[in-house]
Amino acid sequence: MNKSPITTHILDTSTGKPAANVGVKLFKLLNNEWVLLTQGQTDTDGRITDWLKQEVEFGTYQLVFDLDSYYKNHSAPAFYPQVQISFRLQDSKHHHIPLLLSPFGYSTYRGS
Repeated sequence: MNKSPITTHILDTSTGKPAANVGVKLFKLLNNEWVLLTQGQTDTDGRITDWLKQEVEFGTYQLVFDLDSYYKNHSAPAFYPQVQISFRLQDSKHHHIPLLLSPFGYSTYRGS
């Protein structure tokens, strides 16, 4: 399988399990507007690795995670209906943007 140059992974830290079937959109900032590049859903391992086949240019990008739909299928309420993570591509390395999620908080980092 060819990996996308930008990938993501969601771990629900309240359950210790991957967050499957979460809708995620990837945008790029062009002329001060967010332009949708692609969208997908996390797999059973909470990952999206194959949604963008082409090379990406340096610039500012944003991932938007739809948490409302995820939490509707769980007993926990969604305090954050969505998470938006903006980041810059400043080198040609692979960019993995994980999301660590709980009902009342989240964190992220640049993964490998």
